[in-house]
Amino acid sequence: MSGTRRRKPSPQRSRRRRAASTRDFWGSVPTEADGADRIIPSGDPTVMIRSLGPPPFPGNETIAEHYFAATYDKAASLAVALAAASGLLATDDDPDA
Repeated sequence: MSGTRRRKPSPQRSRRRRAASTRDFWGSVPTEADGADRIIPSGDPTVMIRSLGPPPFPGNETIAEHYFAATYDKAASLAVALAAASGLLATDDDPDA
C-alpha cells in the first residue's frame, strides 16, 4: 500500500512569498565625519598569547613557542603593511596620534 500523496501547491500559494528585506546588508554608507581610527603597531605582538602560558605540547613547548611567535610576528607585520597601504598607519608626525 502506498501512503497519501502530496498535492502540488496552488499557484496563489507559491506566489505569496515573503518580500525581500529592503535593509542594506552592509549597513549605511560612511560619511566624512566617520573617519577611521589610526592603527598603532604593537611593540610585541606575542605578549597576549604568551600570557596564556606555554602551549600544551609535552617535550616540545620551546620549539612550539618559537614557531608560534614567528607566526604572530609575520601576521602583525602583514597587518602593519596593510594599514600603511590603506593610509591608516599612525606615524610620529600625525597630530591625532
